[in-house]
Amino acid sequence: MSARILVVDDVPANVKLLEARLSAEYFDVMTASNGTEALAISRRAECDIILLDVMMPDMDGFEVCRRLKSDPATHHIPVVMVTALDSPADRNRGLEAGADDFLTKPVSDVVLIARVRSLTRLKMMTDELRMRAITSLEIGMQAPERSAVADTGKGGRILLVDDRESSYQRLATILAAEHTIDVEPNPTEALFHAAEGNYDLLIVSLDLNNFDGLRLCSQARSLERTRHVPILAIADPENSTRLLRGLEIGVNDYLLRPIDKTELLARARTQIRRRRYTDHLRDNVQNSIEMAITDALTGLHNRRYMESHLATLAEQAATRGKPLALMILDIDYFKSINDNYGHDAGDDVLREFAVRVRKSIRGIDLACRYGGEEFVIVMPETDLHVAGMVAERLRRSIAGEPFAIHKGSKRIEVTISIGLTTLEQKGEAVADVLKRADTALYRAKHDGRNRVVSQAA
Repeated sequence: MSARILVVDDVPANVKLLEARLSAEYFDVMTASNGTEALAISRRAECDIILLDVMMPDMDGFEVCRRLKSDPATHHIPVVMVTALDSPADRNRGLEAGADDFLTKPVSDVVLIARVRSLTRLKMMTDELRMRAITSLEIGMQAPERSAVADTGKGGRILLVDDRESSYQRLATILAAEHTIDVEPNPTEALFHAAEGNYDLLIVSLDLNNFDGLRLCSQARSLERTRHVPILAIADPENSTRLLRGLEIGVNDYLLRPIDKTELLARARTQIRRRRYTDHLRDNVQNSIEMAITDALTGLHNRRYMESHLATLAEQAATRGKPLALMILDIDYFKSINDNYGHDAGDDVLREFAVRVRKSIRGIDLACRYGGEEFVIVMPETDLHVAGMVAERLRRSIAGEPFAIHKGSKRIEVTISIGLTTLEQKGEAVADVLKRADTALYRAKHDGRNRVVSQAA
């Protein structure tokens, strides 16, 4: 797993030592001798992880970390402070500044490499989401970076899995000052609880009685509903080796007992902030996908989606020997609605029309806005007779009740014409089916509108 590691330290010997350790594990190593240089490299997106010394001449590591985490362009880059400072106050100060971890020198190679690899996986996942979410910015969606920088990490929902009463009571009391806490003392029930609870963070004790806490963490990573929930593991000092194994299987962070109150809260906030940021990125990606295939005004699928999906439906129908019905619908005299009442009224009609279409078809049917006031409905496993009944029911639902426009202040009569056909010949081109339905629609309009005309294959 290759990643670009930025080592920031003003002591050349320290830089050389870290560079040698990381290069031996095939990481690409960059170096900076002061905070100003480190900030510039980070803003140019030239690194994946930052190993940051605290004691530096121009600005200390705490200030560098604060600047990195307050900048929308760099806040997502993991920062590990590697320093000779070893007091709890220094550790908490680093975590409060936004550091993902605080390692005290001398750091064992095993601990260092395990932490870097863990954060590398996290950074690569985040980068992939950020890259996919770029499209959402192009279509006007809000980027999550600024809200992520402002997020305090408080107000999260946490599931604590611990079967020692004295332990979970103390931890729950500490966490409850900033979050909503659920405690699950039964590890066999914890996975079900986690999957149903929509949690922002799982805190798992690795010292459970008669149960392997690492197995629970692994199961949480393999389950779809908990795969992206961060895990903070807690263990006794003699179990530090198992914690490193936990980092390999997807644990995001860890704490050794005795637990420092300030450090627990700081690490929980860090994980919750990161969870919210990646969730926002995923939401942007999903929304951009939906916007790409959905008509913004009506909420129905758009023509682009219909043209690609119709070919698949036609192929399935031919393979299974099942009929496939297709109808083209056109709102009668739609231009006059726009001319007489305004385009806002036309939009009102289109939105309400889409609502009535959804109520008249099945979940497996495909309804699309084909363009302007024209719509297409594709009905799998439906013959011409049944499709004709559905089309007539839809025509009556449109003509039978006036459409509200101008926020309900006026109601107007609306009718539709429908051209209907089916795909029943194996291998027939989709374009020919659409043309046949369009011909039937033309006949419906020519014969007086507000009617359904069918044309067999």
